Amino acid sequence: MDLKINGQVYSSQAEASDMLLWVIRDELGLTGTKFGCGAGICGACTIHVDGVAMRSCVTPTVAAEGKEIKTVEGLAGFENDAEVLHPIQEAFIEAQVPQCAWCMNGQMMTAAAFLAQNPKPSEAEIIQAMGQNYCRCGCYARIKVAVSRAAELMEQG
Repeated sequence: MDLKINGQVYSSQAEASDMLLWVIRDELGLTGTKFGCGAGICGACTIHVDGVAMRSCVTPTVAAEGKEIKTVEGLAGFENDAEVLHPIQEAFIEAQVPQCAWCMNGQMMTAAAFLAQNPKPSEAEIIQAMGQNYCRCGCYARIKVAVSRAAELMEQG
C-alpha cells in the first residue's frame, strides 16, 4: 500500500489492520511520532490525516490510505532551501515548553490542527483543545502560553 506522508509517497508492506504509528516509526523510520499509551488516550502519537489530528496508535493503516498524512517531521516548511519552523514550533521553543519532551510532538501536532481550525482562540478554547494531550512533566501552563503565542505568530503571517 502507498502512503503519502509529509508530501512524499512511501510504499509500505503493512497489513491494512497494522496501526499507523508502527508503520510510520518502525517501517518508514519517521520517529518523531511517539508511542505513549497505545490506547489513543495520551496524545503522544498525534498526527494529521487530511488536516485532522488523529491518534496513530489506534488508527489502522488502511484508514489513511489515499489521504495526506503529516507527522511532526512535516510540520516545518522550506523556503529558499532553508527549513522554516511552523509557528507552533517557534512558540514552543520561545516558551521553553519541553522538559522531557516525550509528549511535545503530539502536543504540537494537536495545537497545529486546532489553530488551523480556530486561528484566534480564547484561553478557555486552548485549554479545551489541548486537554486530551497529557504531559507527564506538567507543562500545561507553558503549553497554553505557547499555543496562544503561536496563534499570534500565525496572525502576523
